[in-house]
Amino acid sequence: MSETTHDLIVIGTGTAASVTAMGCRKAGWSVAIVDHRPFGGTCALRGCDPKKMLVAACEVIDGFERMGAIDTVKGDVHIDWPALQRHKRSFTDPVPEKREHAYRKQGIDTFHGRARFSGPNSIVVGEQTLSARHIVIAAGAEPVPLPIEGAEHLALSDDFLSLAALPKRIVLVGGGYIGFEFAHIAARAGAEVTILNRGQQPLTGFDPDLVDMLVERTRTLGVDVRLGHEVKGIRRRGDDFEVEAHGPDGQLVITADLVVHSGGRAPALETLDLDAAGIAHDHGKLSLDHHFRSTSNPAIYAAGDAASGPLPLTPVAALEAHAVVDNLLGKAEASVDYTGIPSAVFTLPTLTRVGLLEAQAREQGLRFKVSHASVPGWFTARRVNEPCYGYKVLVEEESGRILGAHLIGPDAAEVINLFGFAMRSGLTADAIRHATFAYPTAASDIESMLP
Repeated sequence: MSETTHDLIVIGTGTAASVTAMGCRKAGWSVAIVDHRPFGGTCALRGCDPKKMLVAACEVIDGFERMGAIDTVKGDVHIDWPALQRHKRSFTDPVPEKREHAYRKQGIDTFHGRARFSGPNSIVVGEQTLSARHIVIAAGAEPVPLPIEGAEHLALSDDFLSLAALPKRIVLVGGGYIGFEFAHIAARAGAEVTILNRGQQPLTGFDPDLVDMLVERTRTLGVDVRLGHEVKGIRRRGDDFEVEAHGPDGQLVITADLVVHSGGRAPALETLDLDAAGIAHDHGKLSLDHHFRSTSNPAIYAAGDAASGPLPLTPVAALEAHAVVDNLLGKAEASVDYTGIPSAVFTLPTLTRVGLLEAQAREQGLRFKVSHASVPGWFTARRVNEPCYGYKVLVEEESGRILGAHLIGPDAAEVINLFGFAMRSGLTADAIRHATFAYPTAASDIESMLP
């Protein structure tokens, strides 16, 4: 077994891993990067980007249906799923080679295979042992195992995004952002879709009033959204699957061609053998200080999903990785300010959030004003015949600072960025009121959303 020594080893090749590896390499460190999957990480290959490539065709269908409902467009339009997958692959297929080439061009050594720790400063990859002064865990996340009889029949989100043909009947187990996004894609591509969510409140990270609006809008697409339904078992019956769930009205059995795990995700740590390196962890989470350093092994850092931060988002992974680079290079005792970082559920219409939920603000004892309304009559929604448009904005009474903003509707994913920018920049509600936006645009609605 050969042995190689570096200043830094990075486990993973997603956003956090790339930022860390490139940042330290530019500082003159010798760097190795390891991944057992194609280089590029979840966002570029199995998550955000390929999902949005599929959503692009759904946006066309969505617009045609909305405007067709008022007879402004006529005819037939449908999604050619294989062609849409080819479009997606035109983006994703070149990523691994391009990413690895970029690493090698910068002088970063690349290794393919599963990494597992063999000591405080070393890992094993295949027949090679790699050692380094520091190791950064940026291995991303993976689906949480579901305690369901027949769970081996579940397809994963990776499988859905790579489907060569779209099955006619799809059951999504879990009503998180993956479940709702996949439901909107599959339904607009012509599938019969059911979402089974164990709790009565799906998408718990988003404003419940706006989530209710999304649930209603999702049902109008023909998606059967079942809340309070816990899946107990999945059985194969020839080419079909039978999904057994228990809900408020008793047992429910649904026959499907595909059953997808659309529940939660957790840091991908299980195969790393953390104990061999003396890395403290508990219930699938690393024990880290505020500078993303292991509390038990100072040679180890983590960033991105592996760090289990409050917001498992690609931009957050980049922020955390930049902080890790600063800490490794001794520039600062860096941490991350998570204020004003937006997130979105890329359904159609899109559900978004930045800052505190109303319940969180009340739990903190903050004094604030709330502006909340459903406004399908506003020009932004009327123009495109979108019946689902609403908002909720929280503004602190004394300071005027924006505590949280929650939007659903046309262009919500862009408008929420403006709220996030205002929060990170310390702009008050009054400052935003004095801003001038191009009209008519969705951004010009912001002033009317403020309390």
